[in-house]
Amino acid sequence: MNVITDSPAITDSLAANAPAGRPAVEIDWSEAFCSEGANCFRFGLDDTGRAYIGSTLTPGAYVSDSMEALRALICAVKAGAADHLL
Repeated sequence: MNVITDSPAITDSLAANAPAGRPAVEIDWSEAFCSEGANCFRFGLDDTGRAYIGSTLTPGAYVSDSMEALRALICAVKAGAADHLL
């Protein structure tokens, strides 16, 4: 799983690997999912099918992985694998 922030070093690294004339990552974000208070998360996809989870509090920070990996993570959380963190 990749964790990305809008750190200049990371942004420069991503831009260096992007095709010429194209932003490093174009993420199509869904509408934010909010629970109590300001705990809002959003899910996104890029044009290669890579999946993203980000917080609305820090828009430049997100985790990304394959659709299958994030699907497995969400299923595990729904099954209670992270209940000990609550």
